[in-house]
Amino acid sequence: MDKYLRAAFFSCVLLISLWVPSSLAQTCGGHTFSSNQVFSTCSDLPVLSSFIYWNYHPSNLTADIAYRKTGASTGNWYVWSLNPSGQQMVGSQALLAFHNSSGVPVAYTTKIDSLSPSMQQGDLDFQVSNIKAEYSNGDMIIFATLHLTSSLLSNNQVWQEGTVSGTSFNPHSMDSANKASVGTINFETGATVAGTARTSSKKNVHGVLNALSWGVLMPVGIMIARYLKVFKVANPAWFYLHVACQSSAYIIGVAGWGTGLKLGSDSPGVKYSKHRNIGITLFCFATLQVFALLLRPKPDHKYRLYWNIYHHSIGYATIALSIVNIYEGFDILDPEKKWKRIYTGIIIFLGALATILEIFTWIIVIKRKKTTSFDKPANGTNGVNGYSA
Repeated sequence: MDKYLRAAFFSCVLLISLWVPSSLAQTCGGHTFSSNQVFSTCSDLPVLSSFIYWNYHPSNLTADIAYRKTGASTGNWYVWSLNPSGQQMVGSQALLAFHNSSGVPVAYTTKIDSLSPSMQQGDLDFQVSNIKAEYSNGDMIIFATLHLTSSLLSNNQVWQEGTVSGTSFNPHSMDSANKASVGTINFETGATVAGTARTSSKKNVHGVLNALSWGVLMPVGIMIARYLKVFKVANPAWFYLHVACQSSAYIIGVAGWGTGLKLGSDSPGVKYSKHRNIGITLFCFATLQVFALLLRPKPDHKYRLYWNIYHHSIGYATIALSIVNIYEGFDILDPEKKWKRIYTGIIIFLGALATILEIFTWIIVIKRKKTTSFDKPANGTNGVNGYSA
């Protein structure tokens, strides 16, 4: 009998252990508002401990909404917004809440037009009424009625938070949660979707293509040209390998550059000027190198020396800028740290290999010069046994 009691006891403990965490996890459906307002639709937003609630009225295209942030600080600002222009903060039609200098929670509408917005009060492109903020038990809640149009019924939603310094609103953090606080909302059907997957996928493709082309293939192509041609047996194979490697790098790099342009067009107002400007410069340099290949003088041509200086200078500048821009891209994309470490390991390996090959190449060149100078006849003589011809 004791055996069965122990089994029942452990079963109860197991059930309780499984139930407690799930019961403690907050969901939108379990919340009761202080005003006893009831919303027919709600969604747990995936990051920043936030929830969105709404009642949609199709007869007049209005939606009564409540945005709720749990664990809210009285020293922070909080925003929930619609953004018809894309899944980013810039361009948002926002509802903003914060505690004013008197410690009272206030809310108003504001347009977000830059990465460092002033977030001053202003009208949106659609009417908003009954907006107010409520702070209770660590929850900041924004209530409002949105007067929508048919084009706004299904839209991008963005929610964010940042700190307040006096009367200034500081830019939000660029942590992974803040970067992921975008999605879509359909007031009519009640559907919400986290929206970072597609954008992140494009960014990943952009990063991989550029790291492979500018960051790996191009340095390898330069190493082929510099170190293989020292071996007579590798002539002219080194040249064709060099051209094949650089051409592949250029084609892949153009594809990566194209994805970057697409990401830029999909994110109006979001600019990474340094990364963009270096990318444009790299594309121009690489294109010049392709045209230079078509105009390459013969080895004995009088302009070949100048062509070599130009070709080598642009080539090494391209590699240096490529590595800098790839690390800029890592900072923007903010992937798992292992990817940055892997690329750093590749660069260190290529650098070490280039150092070893450079030393080996100079040893071969010096030996050849010594052999050539030893084989030359003495000054003023030629022919055999030192006699003049």
